[in-house]
Amino acid sequence: MSGYAAPAPLTERFAAQSVIEELLAVQSGVPPRSLPRRLFGASPLSDASWPWYRGALGEIAVGRILAGLGPEWLVLHAVPVGSGWADIDHVLVGPAGVFTVNTKNHAGQSIWVAGQTLMVSGNKLRHLYNSSREAARASNLLSTATGAPVDVTGVVVIVEPRRLTIREKPSQVIVLSDRQLLGFLRRRRAVLSTEQVDRITTAAVKARTWHTKPARPGDADELIRNFAALRRLVDQARRRRIAWVMGVPALSLLVLVAAGPLGAAIQHALMNR
Repeated sequence: MSGYAAPAPLTERFAAQSVIEELLAVQSGVPPRSLPRRLFGASPLSDASWPWYRGALGEIAVGRILAGLGPEWLVLHAVPVGSGWADIDHVLVGPAGVFTVNTKNHAGQSIWVAGQTLMVSGNKLRHLYNSSREAARASNLLSTATGAPVDVTGVVVIVEPRRLTIREKPSQVIVLSDRQLLGFLRRRRAVLSTEQVDRITTAAVKARTWHTKPARPGDADELIRNFAALRRLVDQARRRRIAWVMGVPALSLLVLVAAGPLGAAIQHALMNR
């Protein structure tokens, strides 16, 4: 059909692509910062876009780590799955098996795991349940596509935790920090033959294996450029906040007290991300 664009191979997708698409969509509705807010380092991110930004940084970090795997591994990122907007952060296929990796950016927070419970700074979250379901879903899709059973192991990767305590290992999911991930994969014994890896890889790279209506290929380069530009603004704002807090605390206090509405804007900027 004229004008039809087939879905791109999943090998062309980059780490955090789905999250970055959502982040930029949300961020497009955020009004530009005023001059005082820019001057005093208010973040360009809104409360709604911040979680997407943090998630993108986590997936990018894990993507860099996974690039250290050897050529015998297939590594896919941001794999659209199902019929909607959901995706799998990373899918790995290699001699040591098939893995779905669910990346969680909880930098600086304490993680506690016991059996089927995972807590982040004292709050119970559903990471283990979600990762288990994700792996089961991937297993079903790959088994259907290859015509043979494909076992998939779910992995939750915590990015830069302050502390990761595993009192009891979960029965269905593996929990690791980002620093542990590469060593864990390299130490795994081979469970798949070369023929099995090839067969699963052939199915895994096809978008239709995972999604009922794969989207047409977008402009990945433009997404990368726009995210890089946003990241520069976020980093610039952070440096300005640090400069104000560390360099001129007395002057900052004077401005906050004396500047009226401008002082209120500055105070909000300094308290923001």
